[in-house]
Amino acid sequence: MDTRGKVSGDAPPYAAMRVEVVRLPEGRTDGDEVAVEEPLEIRIDETPIAVTMRTPGHDEELALGFLISEGVSPLRASLPSDLAANTVDVEVADWDPERLKRNFYTTSSCGVCGKGALEAVAVEAPPVASELRVPAQLVAGLPDRLRGAQATFAVTGGLHATGLFDGAGELLCLREDVGRHNAMDKVVGWAFSAGRLPLAEAILCVSGRLSFELVQKAAVAGCPILAGVGAPSSLAVDLAADRRLTLCGFVRGGRVNVYSEPWRVT
Repeated sequence: MDTRGKVSGDAPPYAAMRVEVVRLPEGRTDGDEVAVEEPLEIRIDETPIAVTMRTPGHDEELALGFLISEGVSPLRASLPSDLAANTVDVEVADWDPERLKRNFYTTSSCGVCGKGALEAVAVEAPPVASELRVPAQLVAGLPDRLRGAQATFAVTGGLHATGLFDGAGELLCLREDVGRHNAMDKVVGWAFSAGRLPLAEAILCVSGRLSFELVQKAAVAGCPILAGVGAPSSLAVDLAADRRLTLCGFVRGGRVNVYSEPWRVT
């Protein structure tokens, strides 16, 4: 089934490409738009420390958000001076090269594959102390607002999205990517560059399921509420409860399931 629709704006040319497709049962050959997926190498002091498969665009934000979620303190990110393709350089205050080399390899399908138990991916993320409270109706309406702003998804039907909303439900930033964790990293990187961290008065909304790594990234960013249209995993629920983060799943059709810290949804 074709799930694509119309939204305002066009997909960036670097995020989608045209391919040939045979449409069955008609058997006709036609053109179609698919999401672009390419590797991105993240470097610190010209040392490669991670490779992630991502949709091009906002690469500096992705690198910043990725390092923040792993407990590294970045200063700034930029395209490399040697003009290497699909590469971004990050300047950091301090880092442990050996730990990064041991632990970092991500793909578009999973941000924490191979890391195992909760303790293996623990980073410094204090419990969320925000007193933000929002109406249930506001949370219930976020996925529609998110979907309405997904220009590349409307063309390709093949991207995840993360949106950052203020306490009144206004969209502050939206990023799309083939990797759900990449979309989140791009938003966190944007917030870092805009001087908005921690996100104590904001809400994060994702277009799919609520996995452990998304809760981890939201907690590190200090965001009190994470909502998604899909189901949470058991580890996502455990981590959200441990970090005092309000986790809302199955946000669709005017309904919201709150799995932790329900007092924030009034």
